[in-house]
Amino acid sequence: MLTQIKSWAQGLKRDVVALWIAARSPRTPLAAKLVAGAIAAYALSPIDLIPDFIPILGYLDDLVIVPLGIALAVRLIPSALMAEFRTQAVAAARPVNRTVGVAIVILWFVVLVIVAVWCWRNLRFMPMQQSQ
Repeated sequence: MLTQIKSWAQGLKRDVVALWIAARSPRTPLAAKLVAGAIAAYALSPIDLIPDFIPILGYLDDLVIVPLGIALAVRLIPSALMAEFRTQAVAAARPVNRTVGVAIVILWFVVLVIVAVWCWRNLRFMPMQQSQ
């Protein structure tokens, strides 16, 4: 069973790189190109949208969302074309998408600032009233 899981994980890694190649290919249909590009960019990003330290939700994207997105993108790409991209992916180096990484860091920073401002406005510490 462990061998099957490793094989499945290696297939996902290969498919992510294949989707990155597909997103850049002019032969890929537009809808497939958009989905493949989004999934590949997210999967290859050095930073998760939902950090892993958040209980349950942190691993949800890695275990459910990314594989489902890969499956959707693979279904949108013609099978002969996907087979060609998979062959290219085996020989290709793993791409790094720093732009998406920076975008996610900025998104988290904006969310942090919004939460901090909300806390400052709504949770100000009031001095305790003295009883008389």
